[in-house]
This record gives sequence, structure tokens and C-alpha cells, in this order.
Amino acid sequence: MDLKQLEYFVRVAELGSFTRAAIALDVAQPALSRQVRLLEVELHQNLLTRNGRGALPTEAGKLLLAHGRGILHQVERAKEELGRVRGSLAGRVAVGLPTSLARVLTVPLTRAFRQQMPDATISISEGLSVAMQESLVNGRLDIAVLYNAQPGAEIEITPLLEEDLLLVQPRPPGLQEDPAPGPITLKAVSQLPLVIPSRPNAIRMHVESEMANIGCRLKIALEIDGVSAILDLVADGAGYAVLSRNAVANSVRPSAFSVRTIHEPVLRTKVSLATSSLRPTTLTQQATLALIRQTVEQIIKPD
Repeated sequence: MDLKQLEYFVRVAELGSFTRAAIALDVAQPALSRQVRLLEVELHQNLLTRNGRGALPTEAGKLLLAHGRGILHQVERAKEELGRVRGSLAGRVAVGLPTSLARVLTVPLTRAFRQQMPDATISISEGLSVAMQESLVNGRLDIAVLYNAQPGAEIEITPLLEEDLLLVQPRPPGLQEDPAPGPITLKAVSQLPLVIPSRPNAIRMHVESEMANIGCRLKIALEIDGVSAILDLVADGAGYAVLSRNAVANSVRPSAFSVRTIHEPVLRTKVSLATSSLRPTTLTQQATLALIRQTVEQIIKPD
């Protein structure tokens, strides 16, 4: 399989158009179409459905797209490893962050990365911990920050921080200062309508598991994936939320909410740095791991 053909196919599949892919790759469209067709002939599969609106991957194309992204990323890693001979930190590092932390970390992490490793590039994506863990294994991510990650043979996990989960409720209108409502038991939380992410969100699974341990169940008002959307709905009176203090403090309008500590039991979520144990960690990735830890220590307020 020719890597250039694979790269061309991946870009067409991602952009949904031979025209847009040709522009992005800076190649002539006829040459691009010919190379993708040669790949289809070699694999004896139609990889793209071509129509007047563009090009969409077939079922075989979707499978190759998932593998192709990982293959191309690993090629870049190999080039970086060879570049170690020159003693410079170079290459591309793909980092996955959970949505609740991406808003806080993306800008300072990117700024520090560009200052300390000008010859390298960083790619940051947001996602659920379950999906990011899978991306680590298949090579699409080099580093991920995961909630409540479970140890396994395919990933290496190092603790990063712990966050208490709090009940978030709208602040009554007209109050200039937080009335500092008292703590609430998890059993009492189970009686409240919650705006909460859908499974397999790590925080959702943790809250659900802890409630099951005390014989309670979630009372779900809405299932919403996205911290900003959850907080908007809480502010609008749709229900309550269970989030970290940092998620609220770094929202667009933190003054719109009051938070209450949860006890009996205390809800605490673990945040970890994860890498694949199937591939060696490059020097650039090691430097990025240290940079993430340093950025977290500077930005995130510990509970």
C-alpha cells in the first residue's frame, strides 16, 4: 500500500470532496483521483461513493479511514524518532482532552508548547474518556487526559489530579453574593432532577455507580453532552448538575451558579495522564507530558 495514496484517500474522505482535498494537498485533482482509484484497484474495494455533492466513504472506506489515520500518524512518529539523532524536539504530538478541561488548558498548553518546542506541532482534540482511550490504543492519539481511567495492558496511566464533584444549581436572581448553601447527601441528590451527560461519560458513570452503592438511582431531567450546554440549562432552570468546581469557575458566567458539596459519600473523580504501552514514548511526547502536568499545576485549582 502506497503511503501517498493512503494520505490522499484519508484527506478526500475527511473533507468529503476531491476538489477540497486537491486544494488542501496542493495537487492537481486528476492526479488525486487517479491515485485514489489505484488504491481502490489494489485493495479490490470501492472506498468512496462519488456523486455530484462530493465523495463519501463506503463501509470499506470507513474501515480504512480509521486505520489510515493511525498509520499516517505512526509514520510521522517514525520520522520524529529519526529526528532524535539531530537532538531537536520535533514531530507532531496528538493530545486528547476531556471537554471540561479543554476549555481551561488548550490555550495555555498550546502557548507553552510553541514557546518550548518551536520545531514540533501539537494537535488537540476533545472527547469522551472511553473514546480517547480507544484512540490511544489504535495510534490516533499519543497522550490523553482521562477521567477515572482503568489500568490495562494497552495503556499506561499516571495520576494527574483529583477533583471533588459538586451539586451545581442556579443562583437565585438578585443575590450579589453566593449564599454558600450547605452540603447535601448523595441520597438527597438522587431525588433532584439532573442535567447530566449520557453514557459512557466517565463522570456520569461514576455518579451512577456511587448512587447504586447506596441503593439509589439517578433522576434524569435531560441527558446533554457538553459542559457549556449543561450549565446553560441549569441556569435556565431545567435541573441541577454534578460537575467539578473548575468546570463552573471557568464557565462563561460562574456568578450564575451556586455549588454545594456532596457527602455520604464524597464524590471524587480521578484525572490521569495516559499513553499507549504498545509504542515507545518519544522525546517530544515526554516533554509534552511534563508540559501538561506543569500547565495543570499552574491553572487548575486543587480541591
